[in-house]
Amino acid sequence: QLVESGGGLVQPGGSLRLSCAASGFTFSHNAMSWYRQAPGKDRELVAQISVGGGSTNYADSVKGRFTISRDDAQKTLYLQMNTLEPEDTAKYYCAIGWTAWFWGQGTQVTVAS
Repeated sequence: QLVESGGGLVQPGGSLRLSCAASGFTFSHNAMSWYRQAPGKDRELVAQISVGGGSTNYADSVKGRFTISRDDAQKTLYLQMNTLEPEDTAKYYCAIGWTAWFWGQGTQVTVAS
């Protein structure tokens, strides 16, 4: 199971930290991903992190603003989002693996003044 939290309404330029609590599988043995889907658009990859956290990759649109991290002891994935823009408005999902073979239910992020 994956349960996302931390979404909400934030003004442009603001920050949010999303969390994804994992259970039911060996979290530390899996790469993890964050995706997002805006209304009327396809789901897109935001960020990924390897087993152990030593390797990450980001969509060009969020590089330098978002940071993915993981706490294997707490079985939790994070996405720190800074300098948020209206274009970041979407539902954000965490997923297991590089290929996102299992998804959470998502958390809504709305960036608006």
